[in-house]
Amino acid sequence: MPGRIDRYEEVTPTKENLDWAELITLDLSLYEQPGGKEELVKQLDHAVRHVGFFYVKNFNISQEEVSRQFSLGKEFYALPLEEKLKYHNHDDLVRGEYNGYRPSGLRVVGNGVKDNIQVYNIPKFDGFHPRAQPAVIQEHIEEVEAFSRKCHSEVVVKLLRLFAILLELPDEDQLVRDHLYDVKGEDHLRYMHYAARSADENSKVGDLYAAGHTDLGTVTLLFRQPVAALQILNSEGNWKWVKPQDATITINTCDALTALTGGLIKSSIHRVHAPPADQSTVDRLGLLYFARPNNHVVLDPIQNSPLLNRLGLTTNAFTELGQHLTTEEWVIVRQSQQQRRKVEAKILPGGKYEYNEKDLEIIPGLTAKIYN
Repeated sequence: MPGRIDRYEEVTPTKENLDWAELITLDLSLYEQPGGKEELVKQLDHAVRHVGFFYVKNFNISQEEVSRQFSLGKEFYALPLEEKLKYHNHDDLVRGEYNGYRPSGLRVVGNGVKDNIQVYNIPKFDGFHPRAQPAVIQEHIEEVEAFSRKCHSEVVVKLLRLFAILLELPDEDQLVRDHLYDVKGEDHLRYMHYAARSADENSKVGDLYAAGHTDLGTVTLLFRQPVAALQILNSEGNWKWVKPQDATITINTCDALTALTGGLIKSSIHRVHAPPADQSTVDRLGLLYFARPNNHVVLDPIQNSPLLNRLGLTTNAFTELGQHLTTEEWVIVRQSQQQRRKVEAKILPGGKYEYNEKDLEIIPGLTAKIYN
């Protein structure tokens, strides 16, 4: 019989007057209404071309279901370190295999300060990623699978159809077929834990938990949690805080979608800042779902999009190097680069991060970008 899981209690939201980003909210209850998808595409168009961030609401996943996943994440991180480490393999990380547990402190961020991020990734339940799970997760694995599948069916699939309409594709299910849940792929659910740091430690790393970056997949779903930390780089080049809105999911578009659309859809640039003063001593627990194209999908620009063809968006960063990477190849080289970075950054005044270029090389001719 599954063990009892304590109810998740949210942290009190910040009362500080932060410089919040202005983001659109897509109401997915319009999705099934006549003309609803077309109306949503109109709202989505500017956001994905210029910022890559937006909210969705009315997504048919209850707050109770979301809170249960936060509870499971909290229970997992409460386990003794030696228990969590049973699900960690550093050699796997270096090879680009990111599922399972990643402890904090694996790298020195800069100025002698180690990273403060723990990650536990649960691959999608497509039959291709068998993994042992700790008892606290295994006892509730059917519930975890149901939640993972609903992230895909209730949010990802609907967004893919909206993107297809935006791209004027002849079949609005074209992108859906490249992201089938039961076909081998690298989608995963993540419980993420950021440990609060002292003000002194934060100052040594530019007050950042994670420097500016993009995600490597199609879209990332970030479920609301009230510790303010996420910031986005807007189209004017300014960092803005992303407000945790009630009953919403924050969505960001990612590298694979940018590649498929020849750069039309922006891969959103974001970072994780140390929380504001009234939340500075609180650990931050995240619940995310990362959607990616199926492993066999080649990340060339979509050829049958009238919109992309009219705009001349027929190449991307891969094809310009003569590369035609599948999603699986892209995930391996990108994840390997992320885990390879052992040398700490040089952190300049103002929080600018500098790395040796070799540490950022993904493939010859293509390096990862750190956005300062």
